[in-house]
Amino acid sequence: MASCSLIPPDSQDVSKKMDIINEYKGETSEAIFAGGCFWCTESDFEKLDGVVAVISGYTGGKTDKPSYKEVSSGSTGHIEAILVVYDPSIITYKELVDHLWEVIDPTDNGGSFVDRGSQYTSGIWYQTEEEKNLAELSKKEIGESGRFDKPIVTPILPIETFYPAEEYHQDYYKKNPIRYKYYREGSGRDTFLESVWSKKIEEVHSEPQKESGYIKPSDEELKKILTPLQYDVTQKEGTEKPFDNAYWDNKEEGIYVDIVSKEPLFSSTNKYKSGTGWPTFDRPLDPENIIEKADKKLFVTRTEIRSKDGDNHIGHVFTDGPEDTTGLRYCMNSAAMEFIPVSDLKEREFEEYIQLFE
Repeated sequence: MASCSLIPPDSQDVSKKMDIINEYKGETSEAIFAGGCFWCTESDFEKLDGVVAVISGYTGGKTDKPSYKEVSSGSTGHIEAILVVYDPSIITYKELVDHLWEVIDPTDNGGSFVDRGSQYTSGIWYQTEEEKNLAELSKKEIGESGRFDKPIVTPILPIETFYPAEEYHQDYYKKNPIRYKYYREGSGRDTFLESVWSKKIEEVHSEPQKESGYIKPSDEELKKILTPLQYDVTQKEGTEKPFDNAYWDNKEEGIYVDIVSKEPLFSSTNKYKSGTGWPTFDRPLDPENIIEKADKKLFVTRTEIRSKDGDNHIGHVFTDGPEDTTGLRYCMNSAAMEFIPVSDLKEREFEEYIQLFE
C-alpha cells in the first residue's frame, strides 16, 4: 500500500486523493513543484504516465495551515504548489523536473502569467542530495538549450512543509471544466508555452549551431567497420559482459570517443570505480555530444545514452552515482567507445582537451 509522508496529519481533508494514493499497489515517491496557479500545474502533471495523484496546496511560508485567502494575499510567504505522488519504476524524478519546464515560465520571478506576486512564482523542492543534483542538472540543461530567451530563475530549495489546499481546489479542472478553461485561456499560459515549445531549437540558440558534417555509415558499412560485439552494442542496444571488456578497469588518463563518429563523450577525469564491471563516469565530457532517450525495453523505464551525431547506443545513466559530485552514474559499454590517451590527443586532433590533464 502506498502512502503520502509529506502531508501533516492535521491538514485539510483531501480524503479522495488519499484514497487513490492508499489504494495504489506499487511503490511511490513524492515531489513538490510550483509553477503558478495550481489548478493548471495539477492538471498538467496528472496526465503523465506513472503519476498516481497530484495534490494542490501551499509551501514555503511562515505560518501553519494557511488558507487560500491568506496565501493569495501574499501575506504568509507561501507559494501555490503541487505535491506529485508518483511511481519511480514508471517515471523518474528527473523526468518530472524535465516536464515542469514544459508547463511553466521558469524565467519569471514576479509571478506566473496573469497571476502576479511571489505566491505564484515557480519552484522545486528536494528531499535528498540526489534529487537536488538531478534538479540542478535539469535546470542546467534547459538553461543551456536555448529554449528560453531569458535566464532560468526557478529556485531549487530544500523541502518544506506542504499544506493541502481546500477541497474545492482539488481537481478543479475536472469539477469546473468551463470555468477552468476560461481561466486558463485568459491567463496567457498556453499562448506562451506554444510560442516557446513550437520553435525549432536551432532557431532559438544565440549562436549558430556547428554542423558536424558527419554522415552515419550504412548498416552494411557498419558491419564491416565494427566487430560483431561492437555492432550488437551500438546498433542493437546490446550490453557487453561486465568485468570482461576493454575499459572497465582502465586507469590511464585520456578521453573516450564514439567508436564510429569519434565524438568526444567522456573523460578519465570523471571516471570512477562503481563496482558494476563497466566503465562508469559521473558526467559527460561534452553534454552536447550525447542525447538521452527513454528506454522501456525492461520492466522499468531507464534512460539510454546515445551519441548525438553517431546515433549509436553507448549505455545508460542512473541516479545512484556519487552524492559528492553529480549523483549520476553513466554506465557505458567499452565496445561503443574508443579510448584516446593523453599522449595521442594532439595527433588525433583533440588538442583542446589536453588542458584537462595539466
